[in-house]
Parts: sequence; C-alpha cells; structure tokens
Amino acid sequence: MNIMIVGLGLIGGSIAKTLKKNSQHTVIGFDISSETLDDALKVGAIDIVWDGEALCDADITVLCMTPSVAVGFLGEKVTLLKKGSVVTDVCGVKDWVVENCGKICRDNGLYFVGGHPMAGKERSGFRNSDENLFNRASYILTPVSDTDPRAFEVVKAYVEDLRCAKLTVTDPKTHDRLIAFTSQLPHVIAGAYVKSPSCVDRKGFSAGSFKDVSRVATVDENLWTELFLKNKDMLLDELDGLIEHLTEYRTAIQSGDDVALRKTIKQGRIIKENDLNFTDERK
Repeated sequence: MNIMIVGLGLIGGSIAKTLKKNSQHTVIGFDISSETLDDALKVGAIDIVWDGEALCDADITVLCMTPSVAVGFLGEKVTLLKKGSVVTDVCGVKDWVVENCGKICRDNGLYFVGGHPMAGKERSGFRNSDENLFNRASYILTPVSDTDPRAFEVVKAYVEDLRCAKLTVTDPKTHDRLIAFTSQLPHVIAGAYVKSPSCVDRKGFSAGSFKDVSRVATVDENLWTELFLKNKDMLLDELDGLIEHLTEYRTAIQSGDDVALRKTIKQGRIIKENDLNFTDERK
C-alpha cells in the first residue's frame, strides 16, 4: 500500500521507520519542517515527500499530530486525499477525534478509523524516533457503529506491520475512560509530585521510587493540556477518586491510626499483586 504519515515526530517517525523495516509499503511523508523531511529521506524512513498541494495517492493517511491539529489538517486537506482511501490517527483522546474526523471523512468520500499506539518516550521529535518503539506496545483501534468493515481491516493490516505486542479493539468512550486512568492521571500525579520543594534537595536521597513516579513529568505542556481538556470529564472522575484515596492516607497518618493505615496500605498492595498476576497470565 501507499501509506502517508502526516507529522514525522516521535510517533510518526517511528511508524515510518517501522513500516520500512517490516514491510514493502511505500511510505509518503508530510511535515511542516523541511529539515525533518530531509532527515527522514536520508535515513530511508520515507520514500516520497508530499508537498501538501497536489493530489495524494495514499491508501492510508495516518495523522500523527495533536487532536486539534489533526482535525484542522484533515478539514483543510481532505479534498486532496484519494477518494475511498482510509484515514486514521494516533491521538491520545478518541471520542472527540473520532466524531470530528469521522464526519469530515464521511462528507468527502473517505473512511476513518480511530487509533492510538500505546508507546512513547520522554523526548519528542524525529531524531528520537525508533523503529523498535512498538515492539512491546499495545495498539488500540476504536471503530464505531458505522465504521466500514473494509476500512477497519485495512488499518488492522497496517497495525500488524508495526509488529505491536497486542491489538486492542474498543469504542472511543471506553478508550477515553481507561486512558484517563492509565495515562492521563499518572501525568497529573508526576507533574504535581515534582512541585514539592523537596524535589530540589532530593539528590543523594532518591532511587527507583522517585524515578518511577516522576518520569512522565517531562511532557509537552501544549499537547497534554489539550489531551486533559478534551477528556476532562473522564479525567476529573479519576482525579476525584485519587483525592478520596489520598485523603484516606492523610486522615490515618494525621490521627496516628495504625489500624486504618495498615488496612489502606494492604488494600493497595493486594490490588497491585492481583494486577501483576493478571499481567503474567496474559503473557
């Protein structure tokens, strides 16, 4: 197939490199940075550069941008994409993206299937892209009731060429509810955690626990502001739950209630142990 990657940053660049490594697809690249396009051509991540002006002969177009930019790009360029072709994305929120991109595609004779690879790094940009980024990752697809079955199979085949560890299929709302817990809430926690004055003085006093909790604090504030706000209801539910459980700890510690504190700690331990057992069973 001809596969166009729009946005050759960390995710888009990694998709391009992985496709060239694992398949015989022709990879077309589009990016606002001419330097990035030059780099992608030099390392063989893409075969062709699209100028954004002529008709594009892509069978699949993969939108690797923030949600608002992805929808804006599709709205502006949709008439240049091949009729009957398939569009997908990599955005971290799905309900809003699927609704907006789906409508644009339906109105213009294209097909849309929402997608989200569960992979990333703390550093962004094409130069940090990696052909092995998806090796142990899950890739989520979010078809809806009117998703064209053929289009879904086309996107599924593209995902299989990324050699991800697992393909997960769900609906957009379920995706957003679970991502609020597994991805967005940890980013909130990390950002809040490192704001402690103790973070400045922690050198020589920190090890794995600090690293694990703080790792995702180094995020792109523009991207994550949009992700948080476009999924605010789901994220607020998770934040409310977290605050409730933090309060349980605080109340027990403040009152010196060792029985309540031991019970609270044990509850968390058992939940995590069961989670580890479940993960082992899946493997």
